[in-house]
Amino acid sequence: MRSVVLQIRGMHCDGCANSVKALLEREPGVKSAAVAFESGAARVLFDPLKIEEKRLLEVVEQLGYTAVARRPA
Repeated sequence: MRSVVLQIRGMHCDGCANSVKALLEREPGVKSAAVAFESGAARVLFDPLKIEEKRLLEVVEQLGYTAVARRPA
């Protein structure tokens, strides 16, 4: 498993964060996603053999947000 933090721009409320979380967790290979509106970040735990980091960004962007990946500290 691998963990990545996605910095997300464009979320306006907790409902936005919940939508991002739900969509990410539906992707095959994603074990969990924790999305926080306040910080504008999503921490995603995923299997890199089943899903690429690039796909995670695409999922977020489908909702109309912009996202960049960074390694968790």
